[in-house]
Amino acid sequence: MLTILALASIVLLGIVPQQSEAIVIYTGWERHALVGSDIRLSCSFFSWRWTSEDVTFSWSYRPDGARDSISIFHYTGGAPYVDNKGPFRDRLEFVGNPARRDGSILLKNLDYGDNGTFTCDAKNPPDIVGRASSVRLLVFEKVPIQAGVITGAIIGAVLGLLVLIVVIYYLMRFLVARRVFNLSVSKHGRKGKGKEGSQQRQLWRPPPVTLLPLTS
Repeated sequence: MLTILALASIVLLGIVPQQSEAIVIYTGWERHALVGSDIRLSCSFFSWRWTSEDVTFSWSYRPDGARDSISIFHYTGGAPYVDNKGPFRDRLEFVGNPARRDGSILLKNLDYGDNGTFTCDAKNPPDIVGRASSVRLLVFEKVPIQAGVITGAIIGAVLGLLVLIVVIYYLMRFLVARRVFNLSVSKHGRKGKGKEGSQQRQLWRPPPVTLLPLTS
């Protein structure tokens, strides 16, 4: 009886459809680019499942100041599809590798009007539950220096100054010690020469003269 129940449980578990698990999607946070340049917007995902042949990627775009997003790209069935009516119809290229869970796109010849938020969504069946990820694009005539670059430069300058101070400190200590050593050697040398001179003077002192009496 127990054997029959165990077999029935295995059969029922095999019939029950496999539940989906969460998928985590990653993009950058903010990208800066120059007018007329190209930029790659990366999109990847994490899933506990093997990469499915039915993996999909979708990109949408919401211009700055707009409420609604528009679809600009879709990858499904092993083929990429670019929206033929959107603002990037002639300037978008798929450069990702779905087999490696990469759904990146390349935007070409950027303009000020391309400023906005780009959102990537991915599905890896049966993992289809997940939150889309967004990256903001800012197009400038000249790319501004980011705060991180300034902070890094300041930290580097401070560290360089500290290293220079330490080097100067130990160099001064070395020079002072060398000067003291030279003075000490010179002083002992003069004392030694003085002792040798006094000894020589004692050795070369003329003997006393003895006067002999005169005889007639």
